[in-house]
Amino acid sequence: MPTLAENQPLLASLRAFQYRNLREARVSPLAQHNLVFGENGSGKTSLLEAAHILGTARSFRAGAVKTQITHGEQVYAVQGECRTASGSKRALDVRRTLDGEVSLSVGGEACRSAALLADELPLIVMNSESYSLLVGEPANRRRFLDWGLFHVEHELRDHRQRFQRALLQRNHLLRRGKLGGQELAPWTADLAEQGEAVTLGRRRFLEALDQVFRPLLQRLAPDIGEVSLSYRCGWDSSVTYAEALQRGELSDREQGFTQTGPQRADIRVTVDGFSAADTLSRGQQKLLVASLKLAQGQLLSSRQADVLYLIDDLPAELDQERCERVCRALSSTGAQSLITCIEPGSLPGAWFEQGLAVFHVEHGVPSAL
Repeated sequence: MPTLAENQPLLASLRAFQYRNLREARVSPLAQHNLVFGENGSGKTSLLEAAHILGTARSFRAGAVKTQITHGEQVYAVQGECRTASGSKRALDVRRTLDGEVSLSVGGEACRSAALLADELPLIVMNSESYSLLVGEPANRRRFLDWGLFHVEHELRDHRQRFQRALLQRNHLLRRGKLGGQELAPWTADLAEQGEAVTLGRRRFLEALDQVFRPLLQRLAPDIGEVSLSYRCGWDSSVTYAEALQRGELSDREQGFTQTGPQRADIRVTVDGFSAADTLSRGQQKLLVASLKLAQGQLLSSRQADVLYLIDDLPAELDQERCERVCRALSSTGAQSLITCIEPGSLPGAWFEQGLAVFHVEHGVPSAL
């Protein structure tokens, strides 16, 4: 079965109303690859944010809701049309008020879960914050893995939800202080079962990712060295999670929370045996992260699903040659992309030969060129 990318773009149009400095912004029709350029503060990154909201119901930038709604307004709205596997269009709509109330709809029908948006519009973000995948907290790398569990390992969604529920309930009981073993035991047993399932899924995803990641990295940065990805499960891997929980129960009771498990997992990224975060230059880090993100998209495409890349300021910290490598690798994935930069001339000329749609943003108003 062909993927959506082999037929037509996943996201056909995007509209943002009263979002930051985008009072009424429309970009349509969107092509397979799309360039949005403009001066700093013009609104180009806000357009990427709007696309991210359409697929997740949240921004990829921190900040209170009131900073996202245009000054003096009470609500923002982001709308778009996605292509389905059959080639038809399905409307997505996300609205948020100043008091934080959110309303979502897919195909004109109200929905409660942002997971339905994510199923319609899988997203991968590449921006200045993406470096946190290497240099940031382990939580960033866990989110990277759990994107795979959600989009690639569908059967593990229920296990992950049950794990989070069991962890929440077990920690609630531990914080109560004195309690009998019978109260804790059922949640500990469920936590151990779901935690093992989540861990196996994460390991499978990382192993599959590694197979795609290595050739991509070789294309983008052949001079980096030998890169290794290893998963740390969050407990002593010489024992089962159930055994680790049993061994740590007294300490968990004293501390008031569960100290081991998938919620403490991490990915160790090394280059020639040394930490990638400490070894690589900023430009090399960007290429390594780009390879990981591109590998994510290829894995999803292998499951007959498409993805939209949101790439903010691609040319930053990359020379023309390296930037061209990323563009060629991105094109080879078959995924759709929405890319921002200040000057179009900073992207390789060959990129404009691939049916690139170009939009100029000025004072929050995008216009097609």
